[in-house]
Amino acid sequence: MEQDILEGKRILVVDDEHDVLDTVEDLLSMCEVTTASDFGRARDLLEADTFDLALLDIMGVDGYGLLELAVEKGIPAVMLTAHALSLDNIKKSREMGASYFIPKEEMVHLTTFLRDIFEARAKGRNPWVRWYQRLASFCERRFGPDWKEPDKAFWDRMTYH
Repeated sequence: MEQDILEGKRILVVDDEHDVLDTVEDLLSMCEVTTASDFGRARDLLEADTFDLALLDIMGVDGYGLLELAVEKGIPAVMLTAHALSLDNIKKSREMGASYFIPKEEMVHLTTFLRDIFEARAKGRNPWVRWYQRLASFCERRFGPDWKEPDKAFWDRMTYH
């Protein structure tokens, strides 16, 4: 049996909602999960330790500030949000170096999304290609059928292999 690519990965999860932290810990039971519920604790952890991936809420914990720190340290980061779910935030996350953007309502698929990231990185590929394949239909339902039109060039560019 092939080993799960997530097995033993060190994941930092940052969210100000404790139920989200608990859910993510349950979903990632095959990983070594460290949690933080505020910016200061998360910053300290990012500065003092190494992680295979950081899963960052946008609202409540200054997720973009943490994204900058993660990118500086070469830690792949994933933005996870409910309240900041917008095309602008997806675009901003990509432009700032995030590896993926996950709406909290899609969190049930978290392990699939994280496997996508680790597999893409192992092969030197762009993880946003799989993001688009998996979440374009979500974006269409959420933002309408013409969701890409205002910035079509960006959406086409973001998924280059």
